[in-house]
Amino acid sequence: MPGTLTLCATPIGNLEDISMRALRALREADVIAAEDTRNSIRLLNHFEIRTPMTSYHEYNKYDKGRVLVRQMLDGGNVVLITDAGTPGISDPGEELVRMAWEAGITVTAVPGPAAVITALIISGLPTRRFAFEAFLPHDKKERRQVLSELQKETRTIVLYEAPHRLKKTLQELAGVLGKAREISLCRELTKLHETVMRITIGGACAYYEKEEPRGEYVLVIAGKPAEELKSEAVRQWESMPLEEHMQMYTDKGMSRKEAMKQVAADRGVSKRDIYQALLED
Repeated sequence: MPGTLTLCATPIGNLEDISMRALRALREADVIAAEDTRNSIRLLNHFEIRTPMTSYHEYNKYDKGRVLVRQMLDGGNVVLITDAGTPGISDPGEELVRMAWEAGITVTAVPGPAAVITALIISGLPTRRFAFEAFLPHDKKERRQVLSELQKETRTIVLYEAPHRLKKTLQELAGVLGKAREISLCRELTKLHETVMRITIGGACAYYEKEEPRGEYVLVIAGKPAEELKSEAVRQWESMPLEEHMQMYTDKGMSRKEAMKQVAADRGVSKRDIYQALLED
C-alpha cells in the first residue's frame, strides 16, 4: 500500500509556533524532504527529532521528486518542509504534490505558519480579497508583465522581497501603482525584531533612501479603488468619438439599440443620454 505525502508547516521565525501535530508528523515520517537541510537541521535538533532528512529544492525537484515518489509507492511516508512556513507556497513543493497525485499517492497537510497570511492580517489593509504574487519575476519582460497586471488590481496585493532588492522593487511599484498608494512593510515576522511600517509607497522609497533594508520583507499593498478604475475606463471611452464607439459594436453584429445600451454602460451614462447625443450629432 502506498505511503503518504504530508506537507508540514514549520515556524517562520519563532520556534514556539510549531504545533504538536507538526512535531508528531516529523517524528513519525520515514523521511523528511527539506528545501535546505542545513537550515532545517537546526529545527530538528531543537526538538530532538532524529528522522532521516534529504534535500528537495528548486534544482533537484524533478530527479529527487521521482525518488521520493518511488519511496512512497513502496509504502514510505514522506514529510515535506520548506525553509520556513508552509511548503508549496513560493517553493518547489508544488511540483512534488503534482507528482504524488499523478502517482495515486495521498497528499495531506499539517497547517501552520505562512508569512503571506501573517502579514496580511496585521497589515491594516482589507483582507477579504487579496492577490498573492510571492516574489516578482527576475526576468525583465515577465516582471514588466506582472507589474502591468498589478496596475489594475483592485484586491490587496501581497509580495515577498529580499532586503537587497527592496529599494528597486519599491521604486518600480511607485512608478506603476503611484507614490500615494498605501503599503504595509512587514519585516522579520514573528522574530525578535518584527516591525510593521504603514506608509505610502512614496514614503517607503524616501525612508529606504536613508535606511538600509535588513531582514526578509512581506509587502502588503492596497488595491486600486474600484471607482478609480471605473473612472479611468470612462475617460478612455469618452476620448473616442461617439459614432465611432457605436460603430465598434455594430460591426460586431449588435443592433443599433443594443450598441447604444453598451455604449451607455461604457461611458457611465443613461441610454437616453446617448440617444440624445447622437440626435444632436
